[in-house]
Amino acid sequence: MSESTRAEGRSGGPRPGTAAVDDTGLTTGALARRLGVSPTTLRSWDRRYGVGPQIRADGRHRRWSPQDVAMLETMCRLTSAGVPPAEAARVAKEGGGSSPTPAQPEAAGAPAVRVRSHAAGTLPLGDVRQECRGLARAAVRLDAPAVEDQLASSVERHGLTVAWQEVMVPTLHAVGRKWESSGDRYVEVEHLLSWHISTALRRVLPPGRPGDRDAAGPVVLACVPGEQHTLPLEALNAGLIELGLPTRMFGAAVPVEALTAAVRRLGPAAVVLWAQARSTASLPLARHVAATQWGVKGARRHPLVMLGGQGWAGRSAQGMLRPPSLREALDALAATYESAASGPRG
Repeated sequence: MSESTRAEGRSGGPRPGTAAVDDTGLTTGALARRLGVSPTTLRSWDRRYGVGPQIRADGRHRRWSPQDVAMLETMCRLTSAGVPPAEAARVAKEGGGSSPTPAQPEAAGAPAVRVRSHAAGTLPLGDVRQECRGLARAAVRLDAPAVEDQLASSVERHGLTVAWQEVMVPTLHAVGRKWESSGDRYVEVEHLLSWHISTALRRVLPPGRPGDRDAAGPVVLACVPGEQHTLPLEALNAGLIELGLPTRMFGAAVPVEALTAAVRRLGPAAVVLWAQARSTASLPLARHVAATQWGVKGARRHPLVMLGGQGWAGRSAQGMLRPPSLREALDALAATYESAASGPRG
């Protein structure tokens, strides 16, 4: 299972998740998704700095025209670059969106405010869903409420698998690339984004099915010793929960003795071992887990082992699964669980 993502196809129509500005204008919710801010932020900017829509439907509901959208895009760009909101609003209302990063004087004779930040900037996203851009803008601004709203909206709109593969992962990769090329200046952005993605994944609930699915042992998920990267494993755990399958998530750097003890105690249908780096991926460990047995003499059972993460690339692992994507991993584990529930595995 890898973290590779599928790029959106180029076509003449709008990209899924985008919001076109028609004659009636955008709603506040649609504009918030487009810009990567929370609706509350837009209302606050309108109230405090006067960067609201020129017209309101029925005198109450906000409708944002193309001019309003351009003004808010400038406001977001400037605040992301570290400009104070009041100054960013003044420049945006004056139509300063076409200037890339000029110095903007606060008043005649006053010191200029340079539109540049030591902690924010444009992320290298490439050809991705519009939601990625909104999520990236919110993360760069360290706007936690907006990040949370964007993630929840993506999961609700697209489902967990698509939200992970086509929204969360591309944005995480963009932050990582920016971090690597910027002298560690984006660590706080990556930490904030990772925390909220983890939170969004843990909020996935099982389907409303009566009773517990305990016909077979659960799926055990664990990072190998020395491995600290858990987000992909958390995504797989959330996907299994969404399918209604029982799981036991053990997280980062699980010691060999603890993992073996857990397998013997739980009698799992499958064990997923995650290794992001080649230095942590140990085939002897994987074989040891696959050979772990439980049950009475004459009816011993052992788990199917699935290997996840780039660390296993190029390794020969006969008898173990290594699906290339989250969707294929979920399909394989669901089939494994149903097979284990229908009869013992020798």
